Amino acid sequence: MSTRHLIPEDPLGFIRRCVQEGKLLWTYHVNMRLKGRFIPRRAILDSLACYEIIEEYPKDKYFPSYLVYSVHEERVFHILFAVDTEGDNVRLITAYSPEPSEWEADLKTRRRSP
Repeated sequence: MSTRHLIPEDPLGFIRRCVQEGKLLWTYHVNMRLKGRFIPRRAILDSLACYEIIEEYPKDKYFPSYLVYSVHEERVFHILFAVDTEGDNVRLITAYSPEPSEWEADLKTRRRSP
């Protein structure tokens, strides 16, 4: 088994620890998306205590990834983290405000296609 697909025992704890310790890599993609979506980096960092995994993608191409729900100053947004357990870091892939038409009222549950 390739080490790049090792899944942390506690994915949320791993993500929180890496963010708290500054072991967070900001991808080019997320930097472009944050600017256009008006989500400040500070909101992602300051909302650490609110993180909640809402979807898991253990077999993503490069690293297992997790869609995280978070709230900062009453604004809800989702963050996609890829976890690199061997490198002991997380990569922030994208962040966005969830579209209400695509999510249930809790903004944590994806609506099913008809």
